[in-house]
Amino acid sequence: MRRRTGRNRRPATRKRTAEPVLIALNKPYGVLTQFSDDQGRATLKDWLDCPGVYPAGRLDRDSEGLLLLTNDGKLQARISEPRHRVWKTYWAQVEGRVQPEQIRQLEAGVMLRDGPALPARVKEMPEPDLWQRDPPVRYRKTVPDSWLEISICEGRNRQVRRMTAAVGLPTLRLVRVRIGDWELGGLLPGQWRKLPL
Repeated sequence: MRRRTGRNRRPATRKRTAEPVLIALNKPYGVLTQFSDDQGRATLKDWLDCPGVYPAGRLDRDSEGLLLLTNDGKLQARISEPRHRVWKTYWAQVEGRVQPEQIRQLEAGVMLRDGPALPARVKEMPEPDLWQRDPPVRYRKTVPDSWLEISICEGRNRQVRRMTAAVGLPTLRLVRVRIGDWELGGLLPGQWRKLPL
């Protein structure tokens, strides 16, 4: 009986890996950044039909805007892991009139319950031309509001909201418009597009 040598064996078949994909989604207000929920709440599955992709980072249920999804684990880590310090830019509608000292505090890094936030890039901005939110932001005639553009390179839970609250400017609406080099562009809530890699 002859032993088979390695030369006569059929080469092992390689498992085909999917082509890397990166998707930009404008996550609507009230949608969870996951594909399933046992409480029946709206999830990404209600807006996106692209099997095999997963969110690169979070966006709170009550926040809107740019969410990146990919099937590439290394890219997902590069976007979402705090050690990579990817800058994320938000437009925040806040309650009250913004004072220069409040901007300076945010830029210096405010103290939060879980430690000091890293310095942020902050500037006051005119009200942006955005879609109507459903439900709309509560409006109070006696309390003015302002808009800030805030960029951070951390990813703590509800960080921007906690930062603005710490300086006396509660956030009413929060829209993420940029992650690293990727922008929301003209996507409306629920719309998505593939991005070049």
